[in-house]
Amino acid sequence: MKMTMEDVLRKAYPVLPVLVIDDVARAVDLAKALYAGGIKVLEVTLRTPNALQALTQMRQQLPEMIIGAGTVIHAEQFQQSIDAGAQFAVSPGFSRGLVEEAAKHPDLPYLPAVMTPSEVLQALEYGYRSLKLFPANGGASVRMLNSFKGPFTGISFCPTGGITRDNLLSFLSLPNVVCCGGTWIAPASLVNAGAWDQITELAREACQLAGSLE
Repeated sequence: MKMTMEDVLRKAYPVLPVLVIDDVARAVDLAKALYAGGIKVLEVTLRTPNALQALTQMRQQLPEMIIGAGTVIHAEQFQQSIDAGAQFAVSPGFSRGLVEEAAKHPDLPYLPAVMTPSEVLQALEYGYRSLKLFPANGGASVRMLNSFKGPFTGISFCPTGGITRDNLLSFLSLPNVVCCGGTWIAPASLVNAGAWDQITELAREACQLAGSLE
């Protein structure tokens, strides 16, 4: 059965790590550290020259994980991501051109981002029911998502950008939030230091925090 974006986000619960990878040699160890902490889904952002190569290595070495491409902002990046082995794609905004390109690759689940009710309506017109909220700025975004519950029933969100350990539960407690995207779970300082045990602990901590909601 084809995996949908909703499937990806549910498997990502509670946190979808948003990774910026400069050094390909650290990619697999980073993925292993997150997996050891309970993370099953990763997003490798296409912000560095080595991102696609890192994604490919992760997919080859950790077939048990779901790994996608993030920061998809150009149409050609869909095919590039597929060629690298990406299992889903994420963008930081909503673009008609990108949505139309995504439709040409129906086997690659796609998560566009929205920030306003008007953008949510545009996404609905294209059939999207799973959306990224970006940027998610603390309490203001919690209130926004809470207000979205009424008019946008059946829409699931993955708030990203501004999510921290301290506000994670505020977002996850909302019924229309499936998971949260986050960079704090694998900060550059720890990645560059090869502090894999500390990254595993951050991942485990996030999963334990989410468990308190059950």
